[in-house]
Amino acid sequence: MATQYGIRGTTAKGIAASVERAVAEGALAPEALLPPVRRLADDLGVSPGTVATAYKELRRRGIVLTRGRGGTVVAPAPAVASRRPPKVPEGLRDLSGGHPDPALLPALVPPSHLSPGTRAHRTTPRLPRLEEVVRDWIGADGVPVDHVTFAHGALDLIGRLLSVELRPGDAVAMEDPGYHHLLDLFTALGLRVVPVAVDDEGVRPEALQAALRAGVRALVCSPRAQNPHGGCFSAARRDALVEVLRDEPDVLVVENDHASAVSGVPLHSLSAGGLTRWVHVRTVSKFLGTDLRWAAAACDATTLARHDGRLLLTSGWVSHLLQGIVCGLLTDDGTRALVARAEETYALRREALRGELGERGIAAHGASGMNLWVPVRDEAAVVNGLRSYGWWVAAGARFRTSAPPGVRISVAALEPTEAVRLASDFASVLGESEATYGG
Repeated sequence: MATQYGIRGTTAKGIAASVERAVAEGALAPEALLPPVRRLADDLGVSPGTVATAYKELRRRGIVLTRGRGGTVVAPAPAVASRRPPKVPEGLRDLSGGHPDPALLPALVPPSHLSPGTRAHRTTPRLPRLEEVVRDWIGADGVPVDHVTFAHGALDLIGRLLSVELRPGDAVAMEDPGYHHLLDLFTALGLRVVPVAVDDEGVRPEALQAALRAGVRALVCSPRAQNPHGGCFSAARRDALVEVLRDEPDVLVVENDHASAVSGVPLHSLSAGGLTRWVHVRTVSKFLGTDLRWAAAACDATTLARHDGRLLLTSGWVSHLLQGIVCGLLTDDGTRALVARAEETYALRREALRGELGERGIAAHGASGMNLWVPVRDEAAVVNGLRSYGWWVAAGARFRTSAPPGVRISVAALEPTEAVRLASDFASVLGESEATYGG
């Protein structure tokens, strides 16, 4: 077994390094079963305790998981090799990526008034003008903006906060299905994910209550354009969730409002409910540019201090050149008009496909944002079936923890005229799948 997997070493550190190297190089694929502790100990001539210590370190670092009688396996998204979507086959219409339509993004022009000269970036990490713009932008939706900060994207900010607030083994409540890169991040941080069911209004209160009873220390959710399900908080749902959270003042609530300006629906933020620990995060990649790795956040005073304290010790600040570009775009009338047009266009395209699927008896979820989630019985059959018709969609397995199967369809660039053909092809694939699998 040790020879098969290429595991070597005579110490716990050496064995762990050997497994990590095999995972990074692809010799051990995600979900690969590792040898039982005693068997590997016999093969390597070491004590079972040495192998157990190595496996414990690998678990702590998010490289392997232990599944009881199922043994120890390589994590689905090991921290040394982030899970990526499969390569899109040539000649297919790609509806899998969740990206905005390039035709609806503004041109990016670096600000000429910012020179590369020496400035006190660490003492003034945020451009005052952009900070003012952010307060107006986020505050207009009812989010408290007494404390704001910037980061290099939502994942950067969330990862930094959770690494300060939580420790390996702590539990995080996460939407199910939910954003797959967050699932990867939590695994890399050694955190335990507690799935929380969602519907068209977002996180379900009873599911959140169950997660809190399980001891979660943080909740990460999207108030609108939830990826991949498309749910959005109604005012009533927001109030119900706040009522549940009020009894848990130490739980950090993270709102990822990633598609804010193009979500197509109003914001009903948990942050407006008087919570003790919270952060509302916004990025601009969905409507200003996919390569603009910048995020703004409003939060409570304690969260601000902890985030900025760790930021100061790492990258220090977000590039002022990047901040200048974002500030220029957020305050440009032409860009604002383009973003408004993008929001209307995405809503039209989303509803066009949802309507066409509905006419064919196919239920689809997507109350906001750029994606539709379509429940199916067999993800592989649907993905491969649509491929034969020239379409490429995302299998739901990357997004799910315990939720039922489904596929995600990104509609940002799908014209309403194309929706008719896609819906028809989808219906044909479902018919073929049922005939093949005895549905």
